[in-house]
Amino acid sequence: MRTVTPEAARYLEKARQCLANGKASLGYGLSNDAGRGAYLAAFHAAQAFIFESTGRAAKTHQGVQREYYRLAQAEPRIDKAFAPFLGQAYNLKAVADYETGPDSEIPPEKSAGALETATRFVDLIARLLAENSASDR
Repeated sequence: MRTVTPEAARYLEKARQCLANGKASLGYGLSNDAGRGAYLAAFHAAQAFIFESTGRAAKTHQGVQREYYRLAQAEPRIDKAFAPFLGQAYNLKAVADYETGPDSEIPPEKSAGALETATRFVDLIARLLAENSASDR
């Protein structure tokens, strides 16, 4: 009987934490923090998927994006619409962390949309890992 690895479970826990923080931030009008939280939630969920698939973690943001994309291509249960999400959400993190001036604020509706997509993504990855674990029993 195989269960989800402890590492993958921790990545999913972190993803859910980032979602909760992002949603709370949006509720307080902190759109940049909400956008960053959406990306980090998706990042950690992707790490869970990668770790469960390969037994190792990617080391960089770009590495996670690349490895997730590669592995997701072979998984028919992952909606192909999620493929560009990590890159798009990373752009929100980059704006929140590095931009200055008039382009340094993420519009609240963009952060809210990213949080909705990140929530669906985290839920999908958690479901896939649970299904894979159950099918290995």
